[in-house]
Amino acid sequence: MKVLLKGTSLLLLILAGTVMGCKSPENASNFPKRPNILFAIADDQSFPHAGAYGFAEIKTPAFDKVAKDGVLFNNAFVAAPQCSPSRAAILTGKNIWQLEEAGTHASSFPKKLNVFTDMLEDAGYQLGYTGKAWGPGNWKIAGWDRNPVGPAYNEKELTTVPSTGINKRDYFGNFSHFLEKRATGKPFFFWYGGHEPHRVYEPGSGAKAGKRFKNVQLPGFLPDDSVTRNDVIDYAFEIEYFDAHLLKMLKLLEEKGELANTVVVVTADNGMPFPYAKANLQEYGTHVPLAISWPDQIKSSKKVDDLVSMIDLAPTFLEIAGIKSAPVMTGQSIVPVLFSKGGENTSKRNYVLTGRERHTHARPDNLGYPARAIRTKEYLYVKNYKPERWPVGDPVPPNDENNKRAQTEGFKTLFPGYHDIDGSPSKTFMMKHQHEESVNRLFKNAFEKRPEAQLFDIQNDPECLYDLSGNTEYSDICADLRNKLDQELTKQGDPRMFGSDIFDSYPRYSPMRNFQGFNARGQYNPAYAD
Repeated sequence: MKVLLKGTSLLLLILAGTVMGCKSPENASNFPKRPNILFAIADDQSFPHAGAYGFAEIKTPAFDKVAKDGVLFNNAFVAAPQCSPSRAAILTGKNIWQLEEAGTHASSFPKKLNVFTDMLEDAGYQLGYTGKAWGPGNWKIAGWDRNPVGPAYNEKELTTVPSTGINKRDYFGNFSHFLEKRATGKPFFFWYGGHEPHRVYEPGSGAKAGKRFKNVQLPGFLPDDSVTRNDVIDYAFEIEYFDAHLLKMLKLLEEKGELANTVVVVTADNGMPFPYAKANLQEYGTHVPLAISWPDQIKSSKKVDDLVSMIDLAPTFLEIAGIKSAPVMTGQSIVPVLFSKGGENTSKRNYVLTGRERHTHARPDNLGYPARAIRTKEYLYVKNYKPERWPVGDPVPPNDENNKRAQTEGFKTLFPGYHDIDGSPSKTFMMKHQHEESVNRLFKNAFEKRPEAQLFDIQNDPECLYDLSGNTEYSDICADLRNKLDQELTKQGDPRMFGSDIFDSYPRYSPMRNFQGFNARGQYNPAYAD
């Protein structure tokens, strides 16, 4: 069953550019030689969790080298705080509300969507990836003969890894194999998609590696306890593992004399897998690390405060590859930022937009939690379309009847609920201690229902602990940001702006739970089809 927006909504989407045409970028590339591109994307890592940002308990020599050799971004944001929609937005240069099924988690990837990887290949680039590409989701069902990222290089695996939570894929070995197979003289685009620091972590792996939980810079939205501190250093340990493979890749390129003409991009697909981070539009869900180097062309290091979105990467890659005609994209090339003197606002962005739809199967009828946000340098404004829904999934008591049936019918169990938060020691601790004074306010922020609008003062409250939307002193700011957000969403054809619930109809191909109502895996929910 194929679900389409009808009537006026579909017309508006077409006019907004969801059906792609072609135009020339404003700055066609005149670089003397097409560079290679190495794109390294961690799985669930928040800003500022890298050494170059001053996070003392994480050692990231590869990320730090890229930052030192090029540009370190202080304000980079993913389009969505979830794996597959964020990655789809990177590939297409478009926001998630422009991507139909690919705009929600663990669904499909419509074949009609243009991806920059195909355009690079058509222009003579050799493609490859190792680890996690676009996913989770089902790309085959939409007619793709390979993952939208490109051909997989995943044959090599390690016999041992430093902890049980780490994937055994030999990322570096597969990259080396890719380079051996590359046709002579061809520029390459390679996607290194680490599975780290995605959960599950081996408890105590960080401490076993010599990290001290007392030293960790704990985010203010987590209660200060040895449980949460140990959880964070286990997360930090996996970031270092991801970085170690990247460091070997950089050294190999240097040995081959190819690093100088390789654009290296290091970032993450969404924020850390902790309460009030991943799957949330608050700061630690969407604000990610980003460093870009190109030694042949970027001759001095700099830090920039420009607001950039991951949807800006696709047009950037196309420009540096010299592709002078490309599909219309919402993202803007950040080549001017790469070659600015530093400290300038050259991205022409005064704000970035983010959004989310369904994450896991966490509510009856397989419903999501639709929300959109606008982030300026000063404020974050969040618009929650369905404030009556639980933002991180319904709470479920252990004696719930559906939970009992799930254990006998092959579904994922429901207890303890709040399934849009990954299971973790931090989640368990916060649920167990939610009524204690030191935890209660943090629990409410992360787990409980939210108002239709939220406003956070990022300069003074970067961890989004205090919602200012109810403060009359900020009424004008709320109104201004809401108007800007609505105008852009309307311009871009967001179905939510036209009263459509079509995102709640899209299938989920990952495992389902036995919540009441619609729970058919891999099928469209007809109740929400337009």
